[in-house]
Amino acid sequence: MKIRLTPSLICLDLCNLENSVRELENIGADMLHVDILDGYFSPSMPIGIDTVAQLRKKTNLPFDAHLMVDSNEFFIDQMISIKCERICFHLETAKHPDILLRTIKRADIKAGIALKPSTPVSLLEDIINECDYVLLMMINPGYAGQSGEAQIPYAREKIKKCRDLIKKTGLNIPIQVDGRVSLENLPILLENGATDIVCGTGTLFRKGFSLEENHDAIMNIIGGSVW
Repeated sequence: MKIRLTPSLICLDLCNLENSVRELENIGADMLHVDILDGYFSPSMPIGIDTVAQLRKKTNLPFDAHLMVDSNEFFIDQMISIKCERICFHLETAKHPDILLRTIKRADIKAGIALKPSTPVSLLEDIINECDYVLLMMINPGYAGQSGEAQIPYAREKIKKCRDLIKKTGLNIPIQVDGRVSLENLPILLENGATDIVCGTGTLFRKGFSLEENHDAIMNIIGGSVW
C-alpha cells in the first residue's frame, strides 16, 4: 500500500497560505490535512471554514478534512460544499456514525472515522466495513501546541490492533496517524500498519531544515517500509 504524506495546514504560514501551499505542491505532497476545530470538542480553533473555502480555489491538492467538532452534521455539509476529497469525523461525537459515513459517501467523497487516544479500536468492529480509512490520534485533539503533550506510549499497540481488525474483516484500508509523528518514531508507526502520515513539526516542518530536506529525510524512511 502506498504511504501518503499529508502536510498539516495548521503548520503552514497562516498569513501566507497560498505561497505555502505552492511549496507543498512542488515537493509532491499527496494531500493537505485540514483540521476543523470548533472550540468545544477541542480547545483550539486555528482555521475557519471560510479560510478553507478560499484556499480550495487556490490549489488542486486533495483536501483531507479532519473534523474535531460536536456538530458533525453541520461541518460535514460545509466540507462537502467545499469539495474536500476526504472527510473524517470523531466516533466520540457521532450519535449515528453509519448515517454520517453514508452522507459523505453519497457526495462521492472518501469517508473515515477518527479516534481519540483513549478510545478503543474495538468500537469500530461493527462499522469498519463502512469506512474508507481510519484516523488514529496519537495525542489528544487540540493539544498539539502544548509542549508537554507527548505521543501516547501505546501508539504501536493501537495501530497494530487497528490493522489486525481491518485484516480480520478482509479489508485493506488506510490507517492515518496524527500527532507528534517524528522521524524517530515514524519507522515504528509504519511497521505496525500506518499508511497515511499527517506531517507536522516533527517531520516535514522541522525547524532548521528546508521542506525539501525534510521531505528527503521522510522518503528515506518510507523507502524501508514494509508496506
